[in-house]
Amino acid sequence: MANSIKRPSDGLAYQITRPAREAGLVEENEEGDASYLATVRVHAVDGLLLIVDVDDLTNEEEADLHATAIQDTDSTYTSIEGSVTPSGNGYQVQVSNAPDANLMEGDTPSETTAPGVVILAGKSRNGGSIDRLASDLATIRNDQIRR
Repeated sequence: MANSIKRPSDGLAYQITRPAREAGLVEENEEGDASYLATVRVHAVDGLLLIVDVDDLTNEEEADLHATAIQDTDSTYTSIEGSVTPSGNGYQVQVSNAPDANLMEGDTPSETTAPGVVILAGKSRNGGSIDRLASDLATIRNDQIRR
């Protein structure tokens, strides 16, 4: 079952366990306990949340990804700082800026990962899919690592 944006007691959040592990936003020891939980910045553009590990990406790499998302969607909204936090048997990230990205409580965005990055894609305000942009951002991030 796909994860959805939820409203726990402290604002909107997204259960990010699997994509966080894939992207390296969480590291666990042999016992399964978290040994690293990323500090993240969540950027909102129309239809998309770009979640970046601020310790893994340089400012230039983050700016390149964010600028690409802005140019492709012709939009930019709030960016917030937070961290990946334990939640139940997994992890979550606060996404209080999700409504800026046209992602509402109960929505189930698609998830795309790349090292240090999780991209949550929904629908743009004009109803178009943002999945291609999410894939492009993951490709850009993978290319950044190869440099």
